Amino acid sequence: MLTYEATLSSIGLGFIVIMGILVFLLPRKLALLPIIITACYITIEQQLLVFAFHFSAIRLVVLFSLLRLVIRGEVSAIKLNAIDKAIICWVIAGFVIYILRSQTSEALVNRLGFVYNSIGFYFLFRFYIRDFNDIERLLKLISIVIIPLSMAMIYEYSTGRNLFSIFGAAPGITEMRGNRFRCQGPFSHPILSGTFGATLVPILLARWFKKKNSKVLAAAGIISATIIMITSASSGPLIAYIFGIVGLLMWPFRRSMRAVRWGILVILISLHVVMKAPVWYLFSHLGVVLGSGGWHRSYLIDQAVAHVGDWWLLGTKDTGNWMPYALAIAPNSADITNQYIWEGITGGLLKMILFIIVIIRCFRMIGLSLKKVEKSPFAEKIIIWSLGASLFAHVISFLSVTYFDQIIVLWFLLLAMISVIGDSLNVRNGVIITVNGDESQLENFG
Repeated sequence: MLTYEATLSSIGLGFIVIMGILVFLLPRKLALLPIIITACYITIEQQLLVFAFHFSAIRLVVLFSLLRLVIRGEVSAIKLNAIDKAIICWVIAGFVIYILRSQTSEALVNRLGFVYNSIGFYFLFRFYIRDFNDIERLLKLISIVIIPLSMAMIYEYSTGRNLFSIFGAAPGITEMRGNRFRCQGPFSHPILSGTFGATLVPILLARWFKKKNSKVLAAAGIISATIIMITSASSGPLIAYIFGIVGLLMWPFRRSMRAVRWGILVILISLHVVMKAPVWYLFSHLGVVLGSGGWHRSYLIDQAVAHVGDWWLLGTKDTGNWMPYALAIAPNSADITNQYIWEGITGGLLKMILFIIVIIRCFRMIGLSLKKVEKSPFAEKIIIWSLGASLFAHVISFLSVTYFDQIIVLWFLLLAMISVIGDSLNVRNGVIITVNGDESQLENFG
């Protein structure tokens, strides 16, 4: 017999029903709109517990969307590219290694959820986003959807009351730091809400260079995303915001990025040599300036390095001795505020490396795609570049937060958009494929 338990409020249930109906009624070009709306306006606390499986609102809407793909016959063949393969390997490693370490039914349920989120979200986006026009349309929809969200964040910042508390998870009274409210909206933490806004800004800024009639909507999206970041009152999102814009402004140096990357590496190594503490203690110095938990993030990396023998093979479930304090809800766990370290403790060094490979392949795909569209209009090229700038913002954000709520929708959406760009330009596995008449020429840009 099917057993289930609902933690859905009547408002949450109504919201999910409406999104489910929209999934099946909207045309394909708007099919992802319910997922974007759900990610922006409902907390993960709204969920169904079926047997031991937690189906949050966003998981349910994704399930409806997957069913639509099958029922409407909208599933199209996908030739796996380098990003797809890296993501699949990362998921397999995360699934197998975690279960080998824990060997419990709870671990199996946990990893099935991980597979559902990673493969389900990513490939759903891959099926629905087929070309550059789909990406353009989706970015326009996001600009519209986040406008009311930014207004709700302004209200929370002004009053200290979170409108999304009706959905659970989000507290009714907003946390304060100093004399500022740290707003989180529908997200599980202010840093996650701020990161959501910060990492959107580079892409929405690039839309400014499209047609004149799109500038008003682009400006509205940029302002809304910035408001979401500011009202979080968190330094991590602010740093990600700055680096995202810096990444976008690096456009004039796009042909010299290899030299830029080597230059950054040399600077970091030099700082590591001359500093009294390891280079990652730069976070601690930034924390003094920005008023955040910089020391915690620096010391966490320190402890991850010191305990590498405990987690490098199969990860570890006991990090309680890493820090001088532990989480009240999980005494055996440190507060892991670093996505890279989280990959390591949940799947060992292999999972961490595969996660980094996913990121590297995305950057590579962007670089190769830009070479392919060298003679295209600037408005198109800068959109591709902005995906890289947004990816860069995420890469920086991963140093200060672990993604654990609906922000993963934005992360997998970005990966899928980068992957689709490469496919639409016939960029595969490190080569650009150009076709002239009946001849195919492979140009390797190494």
